[in-house]
Formats: sequence, structure tokens, C-alpha cells
Amino acid sequence: MIYITRKEHFNAAHRMYREEWSEEKNAEVFGKCANPNWHGHNYNLLVTVKGEISHATGYLIDLKELKVIINDYVIEKLDHKNLNKDVDFMTGKMASTELLCIEIFNQLKGPIEKHEGVFLHSVKLFETENNSAEYFGD
Repeated sequence: MIYITRKEHFNAAHRMYREEWSEEKNAEVFGKCANPNWHGHNYNLLVTVKGEISHATGYLIDLKELKVIINDYVIEKLDHKNLNKDVDFMTGKMASTELLCIEIFNQLKGPIEKHEGVFLHSVKLFETENNSAEYFGD
């Protein structure tokens, strides 16, 4: 079994808050991330797929195809967007890095696994240089 990772990048804004809480409670729980004027991150995304190498091609998946999938199903939907307001797959969800990571995984699993013998192994999302979340599926 071989594991191949593709790195992508996007910029997005969000706000951590609960509408049913007061501004004070949101500030207490989420700190600066509850800023009513939003804040943004330069996210780095690592998508790892796994499977057996094709003897005909010498690789698991054409990385150009993997790039297109990631771009079409994730980057185009997230880049320079507001995660709370503009992203269909984040509607009704807290815009945390953890939940965003899971939802990115869910967006990619089907399209990636349409390729015979290719499986989505993990999605790792860096919100900052020091903070990241990684999801391996259920």
C-alpha cells in the first residue's frame, strides 16, 4: 500500500460564536475568535490517498486529477469566502478547524474513491503554522 499526499492552500474568514449566547459569553468562550468583524486564516490543506500502485502507469492516481478534485470540491468553495456565510457544506455548523476538516473529508471521499483502488486516507488542515486538525473518517 502506498500513501500519496497533495498540499493545497486557501484563505477564508470565519467567526466562532453561538447566536443564542450573549456577546460577553461568546468572548469568554472563544476569545478573539468571536470578533463580530470576523477574522481570517491562511489555511494549508493536506489530502492523503492510499491504495496500490498501477503497474500500467506506475502511480496510484494522476496527481493532476487529484488536484482538480480538491479544487472543484473544496478550494473553489472555500477560498476567499466566509465559512459561516458562504460555504454550503458548513451551513449550520460551527466554523472550527476540527469541523471544517471533517466536512472537507466528506466532500472529497466520494469523488476520490470513484477512482478504482484509490481510497481517501486522511485530511489534515492547518489553520496556523502551529495549529492543525487531522481526520481519518469514521
